[in-house]
Amino acid sequence: MKSLPGICLCLLSLFSQALQAEKQLASTSGAPLFRDDFDSDLSQWVVEQVPLGTAQIQGGALDINDVGGCTVWFKEKLSSPVLIECEVTMIQAGGANDRVSDLNVFWMATDPANPENIFANSAKRGGLFKNYHLLRLYYVGYGANDNTSTRFRRYPGDGSRPLLPEHDVSDARLMNVPNKTIKIQLLADGGKIQFRRDGEVVFDFPDREPFHQGWFGIRTLHNHMRVDAFRVYKPQPAP
Repeated sequence: MKSLPGICLCLLSLFSQALQAEKQLASTSGAPLFRDDFDSDLSQWVVEQVPLGTAQIQGGALDINDVGGCTVWFKEKLSSPVLIECEVTMIQAGGANDRVSDLNVFWMATDPANPENIFANSAKRGGLFKNYHLLRLYYVGYGANDNTSTRFRRYPGDGSRPLLPEHDVSDARLMNVPNKTIKIQLLADGGKIQFRRDGEVVFDFPDREPFHQGWFGIRTLHNHMRVDAFRVYKPQPAP
């Protein structure tokens, strides 16, 4: 059993960690470089989707109702340091595609065959997942494989998709919850690469050879989800 001084030190340590995390998240505040509340159209986006699915503005959000695979890319190429965030709701309302699985994101993505234009092969990719394996990017599949796994990968651009054991989690707390809105944040700040959910750092990857530029895409498979409150920030150093 811990002594009273030991308990106090433990509490002080936890408070210090929480304060540091709060500072880190607060450091992303300020005017966004880009934003979209999906109130009008998808002019800032490029949709790559297998036939029979839809990606459209509906009720002030990006509504993706997908059958065979869909990636929706933000048109602007982004440069590190950058923080990308959006709110996502996995829909379960009795629809044919309401599988509540595969909230997937790409960031700092480039096509080695067309490094200055990731959209050169949009039609060829067409939303089919295997057609993205030759891209260079950071990837998270949140609640993938029928909502049983959450994974982080760094695609080197040669078709391989390395997966470290610590980046393959099955914790039920880190899976999708039907009809619950969550905030996703993606950080690329030099070699500091992070995936956050509702302010919690889920993956923190120190990359010795980081990707400094690239595009952001949100994707899913045989699923119905809504995306809103998209923002891109230039993060500031924590005070």
